[in-house]
Amino acid sequence: MAEVIGVRFKEIGKIYYFDPMGKKLKKGEKVIVETVRGVECGECAMENKEVADNVIVKPLKSILRPATEQDLRTLENNKEKEKRAFRICEEKIAQFKLDMSLVDVEYTFDGSKVLFFYTAPQRVDFRELVKCLAGIFRVRIELRQIGVRDKAKMLGGLGICGRGFCCKEFLPDFQPVSIKMAKEQGLSLNPVKISGTCGRLMCCLKFEQEAYEHLLRTTPKVGAIVETKEGRGTVAEVNLLTGMLKIRLDRHPDAVPTAMHRKDVRLIKDSQIKVNREEIEALKEIEDV
Repeated sequence: MAEVIGVRFKEIGKIYYFDPMGKKLKKGEKVIVETVRGVECGECAMENKEVADNVIVKPLKSILRPATEQDLRTLENNKEKEKRAFRICEEKIAQFKLDMSLVDVEYTFDGSKVLFFYTAPQRVDFRELVKCLAGIFRVRIELRQIGVRDKAKMLGGLGICGRGFCCKEFLPDFQPVSIKMAKEQGLSLNPVKISGTCGRLMCCLKFEQEAYEHLLRTTPKVGAIVETKEGRGTVAEVNLLTGMLKIRLDRHPDAVPTAMHRKDVRLIKDSQIKVNREEIEALKEIEDV
């Protein structure tokens, strides 16, 4: 076992373990730590805690110190410099007529490097841009291309549900999302209805999937053969959340399907939910697996 604290570097980002060096830190406190990017200022997202050695990425780095007033002023100064850097970079992108869109700018805590995050439809030759920016800022310049999901997480916004983007509000990491998840959840495979503002499948499909998988284990699927009090039939429609089924009875095949709850039927032979090749091809552009 080892004592650690959890440090987060972005508002909703991954939590990294650090050795607190015997100091007791409270959630929300700023700390100065050394990372692969250099010295950074992060926020204590998890107070001192004992964790098993097998969950730690070794060697475990130590905090350098709790953030001082001077450190906090440095953070504020960096934010002002980021605004200026963003404006200048946009001007230079336009000057060099590059097909790219600047999303965000980050200064490392010690000011030794500036990271420019951008999106682009294809690879961009930005060598001249880097030279120009390095000449202006006199620090190391790094341009990093990101995907549309990362852009949505950085900028935020409102989803079709009317709430803030899940990736911006509470999801620390992106998880693979597939067309099969949408089909298993009984959603219409209409790109407009199952994709987020970023143009990819909605993140909520992933974190709701576990609940749907549980319901699928206990609910007959469309096409399943079941026994009811009115005789044997085939499931024609399923509402997973309510548990209601519409069953086409064998003795009345042309009649309107009968509504029954899953508790009132006995499964004889279940069916499977499959995504056919045509559906995969039609929705390939919005899938992110």
